[in-house]
Amino acid sequence: MTTSYNTANVNGMSIFYREAGPKGAPVVLLLHGYPSSSRMFEPLLPRLDKQYRLIAPDYPGFGLSQAPDRSAYEYTFEHLAQTMCHFTDVLGMQQYSLFMQDYGGPIGFRMALARPERVRALIIQNAIVHEEGLTPAWDLRRSYWNNRAEYEAKIRDGMVSVQAGIARHIGGRPNPESFNPDLWMDEIAFLKRPGMEAIQLDLAYDYRTNVNAYPQWQAYLRERRPNTLVLWGIHDPIFSVDGAHSIRRELPDAEVHLLEASHFAVDDCPDEIATHVRSFFTRHHIKTTGV
Repeated sequence: MTTSYNTANVNGMSIFYREAGPKGAPVVLLLHGYPSSSRMFEPLLPRLDKQYRLIAPDYPGFGLSQAPDRSAYEYTFEHLAQTMCHFTDVLGMQQYSLFMQDYGGPIGFRMALARPERVRALIIQNAIVHEEGLTPAWDLRRSYWNNRAEYEAKIRDGMVSVQAGIARHIGGRPNPESFNPDLWMDEIAFLKRPGMEAIQLDLAYDYRTNVNAYPQWQAYLRERRPNTLVLWGIHDPIFSVDGAHSIRRELPDAEVHLLEASHFAVDDCPDEIATHVRSFFTRHHIKTTGV
């Protein structure tokens, strides 16, 4: 199998997506994090494309998707989730499993609440639904939510900080020379593109709505009890391991695996993640053909 690189017209907007795997196989919708794009799933696609139809879109304002002006498109997590729901309509996706990382969590949970009948399973990779998963790195963000004007400059500086990029990918592990600096330098280059700064500042400010929505997402887990696989990089400086363990409070049957990885675990251990995904889907009989 090979990966194809496509665009879809979603409400007049060009949405880029990567696709791999047989058309009739169970669909996995891969939702990326910040400040990444569908590119973050490249290591995983060839490891799962024999059995599943993998679709990884870029959100508006990310990656290779269109970035409408803020006067024409409201950059909130609710709006991104609505756009991704429309994206699934355009591609004719009637059922799918959600693989959610970082920003993919709040987008994916909003999609799941909006259309619960379409969700076959959840894969949660370093994306949280409880406040205890937020590390002290979020203290500045909380200040920003309380006083945007006063703290915006500090948030802006942190977005393009090389040290912040290194932390996301390495997380304090030794031997930084073993990690490809393209991983974080490409992200910083993206953030420095014209217009990106303002878009990402809007989303950083809107993140407070995700924290407020945690009780709704927790209730979804308790009431719907979706088959759930939790994969967690233990060296993540952004979301602590408490974020993984707390999911079992709502969903005791959730399958949780702690990984020797950081925030972007797909880069660190794609073989291990692919093995867990295949095993999880097999146990839950997610192998029926058709989208």
